[in-house]
Amino acid sequence: MIANQLKIMSEELQLPKTSISIPEGLELITLGAGCFWCTEAVFQRLKGVKKVVSGYSGGFVTDPSYRDVCNATTGHAEVIEVYFDPKVISLTEILEVFWMTHDPTTLNRQGADMGPQYRSAIFYNNATQEEIANGLKKELNAQKVFNSPIVTEITAFSNFYAAEIDHQDYYNQNGSQPYCQFVVKPKVDKLKKFFSDRLK
Repeated sequence: MIANQLKIMSEELQLPKTSISIPEGLELITLGAGCFWCTEAVFQRLKGVKKVVSGYSGGFVTDPSYRDVCNATTGHAEVIEVYFDPKVISLTEILEVFWMTHDPTTLNRQGADMGPQYRSAIFYNNATQEEIANGLKKELNAQKVFNSPIVTEITAFSNFYAAEIDHQDYYNQNGSQPYCQFVVKPKVDKLKKFFSDRLK
């Protein structure tokens, strides 16, 4: 009886799969680095990045809303899908920008934004991406690039749901708002300072 109940529970908790359609010649990586408004604004500005979509990944609820995810009850992280041309920018370069434009040492937190939805996460699509992500994480920790160990979650992609339309291209459309000025802009400025050679 108990075994049957556990089996049913296990089946119900299986993460929903989302099919991925990647344009020919491009690669896709899904990244969580706190509020997706910040992450989107950073990666939109990189040479070789063709498309960025804000959304939710890694949870167990189908098609969650922004409010659902903010309540921290769906298991999702705020993420961006990054479609990039590997002939122009490599995954290693993508991940270097990822790790250097947020704090990957704080668990479930970025600044004042707290909760599992703000966790640092990489959702890889194949074994090569997994190897590159884990290798770079290990290297950064070995070199003590940060004062504390990197806690970034590196797991296989399981699902992605695009965020509502008003969350797409947020910084470009709402740059004068206080949150954008005080939280998003400093990340964009850091990108411009340290990765100027990678900007569009």
